Amino acid sequence: MTFDYLSYNLPVAEVVPEIREKLKDNNTLIVSAPPGAGKSTLLPLALAGEEWLGGDKILMLEPRRLAARSIAARMSDMIGEKVGESVGYRIRFENRTSGKTKIEIITEGILTRMLQSDNSLEGVGMVIFDEFHERSLFADVALALCREAQQVLRPDLRIVVMSATLDMPGLSKLLDAPVVDSPGRQYPVDIIYTGERDEMLMPELTARVVLRALKEQKGDVLAFLPGEGEIKKCESLLRSSAGDVQIHPLYGQLPQNRQYAAIMPDRNGRRKVVLATSIAETSLTIEGVGVVVDCGFGRTMKFNPSTGLSKLETVVISRDMADQRAGRAGRLGPGVCYRMWSRADQERLAAHRTPEIEEADLASLVLDMAVWGVTDISAMTWLTPPPKGALIQASELLHSLDALSDGRIADYGRRMQKLPCHPRIAHMLICAEESGTIPLAADIAAVLEERDPMPRETGIDINIRIEALRRYRNQKNENRAFERIEKVAASYRDMFGAKADNGPVSVFETGYLLVHAYPERIACARPGNNAQFQLSNGSIVTAGHQDDLAYESWLAVAHCDARDGLGKIFMASPLNPQDLKPLVKERDVIEWDRRRGGVVAHRELRIGSIVLQTKPLPSPDRELITAAICDAVTKDGESLLDFNDEVEQWQYRVLSLRKWHPDENWPDVSTGNLKENCREWLLPYLDNVTKADDLKKINLKEVLQFALDYSLQQQLEVLAPERIEVPSGSKIKIQYQANGAQPVLAVRLQEVFGLAETPRVNGGEMPLLMHLLSPGFKPVQVTSDLRSFWDNAYFEVRKELRNRYPKHVWPDNPWTEQAVRGARRRL
Repeated sequence: MTFDYLSYNLPVAEVVPEIREKLKDNNTLIVSAPPGAGKSTLLPLALAGEEWLGGDKILMLEPRRLAARSIAARMSDMIGEKVGESVGYRIRFENRTSGKTKIEIITEGILTRMLQSDNSLEGVGMVIFDEFHERSLFADVALALCREAQQVLRPDLRIVVMSATLDMPGLSKLLDAPVVDSPGRQYPVDIIYTGERDEMLMPELTARVVLRALKEQKGDVLAFLPGEGEIKKCESLLRSSAGDVQIHPLYGQLPQNRQYAAIMPDRNGRRKVVLATSIAETSLTIEGVGVVVDCGFGRTMKFNPSTGLSKLETVVISRDMADQRAGRAGRLGPGVCYRMWSRADQERLAAHRTPEIEEADLASLVLDMAVWGVTDISAMTWLTPPPKGALIQASELLHSLDALSDGRIADYGRRMQKLPCHPRIAHMLICAEESGTIPLAADIAAVLEERDPMPRETGIDINIRIEALRRYRNQKNENRAFERIEKVAASYRDMFGAKADNGPVSVFETGYLLVHAYPERIACARPGNNAQFQLSNGSIVTAGHQDDLAYESWLAVAHCDARDGLGKIFMASPLNPQDLKPLVKERDVIEWDRRRGGVVAHRELRIGSIVLQTKPLPSPDRELITAAICDAVTKDGESLLDFNDEVEQWQYRVLSLRKWHPDENWPDVSTGNLKENCREWLLPYLDNVTKADDLKKINLKEVLQFALDYSLQQQLEVLAPERIEVPSGSKIKIQYQANGAQPVLAVRLQEVFGLAETPRVNGGEMPLLMHLLSPGFKPVQVTSDLRSFWDNAYFEVRKELRNRYPKHVWPDNPWTEQAVRGARRRL
């Protein structure tokens, strides 16, 4: 392929010689270039003929399908060819490449699957990661696998990471790669802060700012909104008030022809307004745009590992996203960006967007790594390591689906990984093949993966969608939403060699297939119902009271969110409880019942957390009973055991010695640690315990004292005595502190007449803090130097006490006065 990159007036052309030179001596390179520099289109073409490629092809990863199609079309046009010849693209269920293709633009997990089938990427000379700053999960996984392949099998494989806003020094250090910086020719963009950001009124306020921009500026307007719903509402408002201006929505689920209409200039030269999601932040050049309106919000899917549910959230964008959006106004000339927030808000924005790997469901990542042979995922090259909690949840799910066995890939898991879908959907499809229900499973998978084609008031029943899809296939009417869904369903049917089924839908078959994908979302109606269901994972979810499925006894839930307290069902199917018999497990439960205040023992039939039947256990295992009590103590030990003042002071004595003698073997007897390790010291005293009153009767101080080594028991009494004798003959309690601070001796002043030196503990190393009290037990002096008190402060204190307690003895010479225990009156 021959290509004259210098004939294009694109900024990145200036650094092509440097990039070529760097790639001769380095197998990894980072290219930093602002939007509009030409890195996505010109650079791959300029590198395609390099000798070190040896005729091998270039793969370039794009995070978005629209960008992949658009870039492939633009590159093909630049070399005077059709898409699919020298330059082609591959996205999920769509392949526009040929045997002569030398540059492939690919998306999603395609590179990962290529690496799994051929670890050495035979025939590929370079992999380019475009728009890496978007930090998509599939890009992070693909980079980790490419680095592994490069280091072990293919040191000649070139990896180029391209970005506009990423932290280049950090990435350069991680990849041990040089950086080539293309300054670009970004035109100046004036920033106008409108201060009108309000999530509740976002479409209305955005429409108002767009109308202001049309009035104040020239050129086309690109407005950023979080999602399709806000775009449609804003579009409706603008169509009624924007005059002869063309309004174009732009989002991922829009048909291709309408996406291209938004990107290209208006055929009749009219001004246009493009209302776009974050799909328009990078890669795409939207012709004619000189003005950007940014609402300041985006939409992201956040996964909760504890529930296994994801939640779509509207979030404030980061500073690098705001810069990306503003930069769209300066690609073709000087531009203007209206930011719908204040300058003060701008300073509070996070510097970078949150990487998807920190918030996503990691089941596919864990499965990919297991097929690759990785057991320690954290040892891979990650710019952002995946969270441990999400990894654990993903591993547990894959074990439950039989994809993993003891942490390693099973043959069944390899089969699942070859299917281009989430492991849940893959499991459902394979199970459907075995039961002969692939046509229905393909329809279910397509409906779940694509945007809901039905209006919101349709209800949650997925079977309504499947029936509508089958009517579409029978009638072949024009419906873009179902055309997209059918394309996905047909792809799945082709994989399994199945034909479409356009007959009636068996709702219970649908439900049981969903159980294969979402076993933890089997839903049982709660007592009293109120349209509420308990999931087999323990969560509580609800359907709308008016929904047709609201009062079903059993549901298989496909889509629901993880709202606080009570989730909401978005898509489900009725279930026949008879189909669930293979999933019913018998379990003996011996646990502490907080409400009853004691141990309960029963045998349960259950599906996950859903209890179907309970019977008492006549003679439960005593070891299991004590284990249940220990679990209860670990959680609620403060209320179950008698942690009285004496016990607390005993703990403080030991903890003080632990601090004063860190090199000795004094144990941690803090309440938290005692609860956590109660099996080590409490177990021998639980033989006859079954209820809360039995626990309260345990002499906790005595138990803890005997849990100490005998030598430590003796040292405790010597070094940190519970009481100390004062001159009056009284044995006064010492008050020790949890943190080993100076212990306190609160004693009436008259009981220590004649005591010259401050009493000490810890072998004389720690003086007590004397709280000297009046006859009425009120503090009159705090001191650690008793001698100094008698010589100085006593006489001032004496004056006050003589007036307040005139009938008591207040001698002129406290050194010789006899200390008294009671109230000795003056003669």
